Amino acid sequence: MMKDFRVVIIEDEKPAARLLARRLDRFGFTDITLLHSVAQGKAWLASNPEPDLIFMDIQLSDGLSFEILEEHPISSKLIFTTAYNEFALKAFKHNSIDYLLKPIVDEELEFAIHKFQKNHQVNTNLDVQQLRSILLGEEHKYKARFNVRVGQQIKIISVNDIACVYSENKGTYLFSKQGDCYLLDYSLDRMEELLDPKLFFRINRGHIIGLESISSIAIHSNSRLKVVIKGFQSDACIVSRERVVEFKNWLE
Repeated sequence: MMKDFRVVIIEDEKPAARLLARRLDRFGFTDITLLHSVAQGKAWLASNPEPDLIFMDIQLSDGLSFEILEEHPISSKLIFTTAYNEFALKAFKHNSIDYLLKPIVDEELEFAIHKFQKNHQVNTNLDVQQLRSILLGEEHKYKARFNVRVGQQIKIISVNDIACVYSENKGTYLFSKQGDCYLLDYSLDRMEELLDPKLFFRINRGHIIGLESISSIAIHSNSRLKVVIKGFQSDACIVSRERVVEFKNWLE
C-alpha cells in the first residue's frame, strides 16, 4: 500500500510543492513531508529516519540539492524534478535515478510512481559529483569516430555517418547513412554513453537513432510512435511509451 511509504518533497516553490503533494495523495501516499531549501533538507535528514522516496528539485533557493546528498548519503529512491535536459537527463539515467521534467506531466508522474513501486527495494547508485559536474557545465566529451572490423581490415566510421545503432542476436550493430552494417565491440548501453545525446536518442531497449537520419514519424498503437530511419529496413523502431514525452522534447 502507498500509505506505508514515507515521501519527502524538496522544492523551493511552495505552490509547486503543494500541488505535487496533492497529486501524490491521489495515488494513495499519505505520509508526505514538504521541505523548501537545502538547509531544511539537511536538518530534516539529520534528525529523521530516511524516507522511502524523495522528490527533489535540483536548483533550490539556497543552492543545489546535491549539497544535501553530499552531507547525508542516502539509500532512499530519488526522483529529481528538473528543468534541465539532455546532458543532465543522461546522467540521471546512468545513475539509476528517475527524473521528471517541469512542468510535470501526469503520465510521466504515474510512470515514475509505478517504477518506484517495482523497484523501491533497489538502492540508488548515485554519483553526486558526476551530476554536479554535468549540471555546472563541465565539458563532456563524446566519441567522434568508431573503429569497426571488416574482414581483415579496420574501417573508421565517423559519428556523422551513423544512422542508428541496434541490438540483435546478442550483438550490437552500427547502421551507416551509406546503408552498411557493422558489428561493434560495445554494448548498446555503452554506445548510449558514447554518443552525443543532442544527436542520438535511445527510443527503446534495442535501438538508438540519429536525429539527421529520421525519415518520418507516425502515431503507433498504445500511445507509442513509429520512427522510419532512411535506408534502414525494420519495423522495430518504436518509441516505447515511457519515452515518448522525452523523445518529443528531444526533437525540439
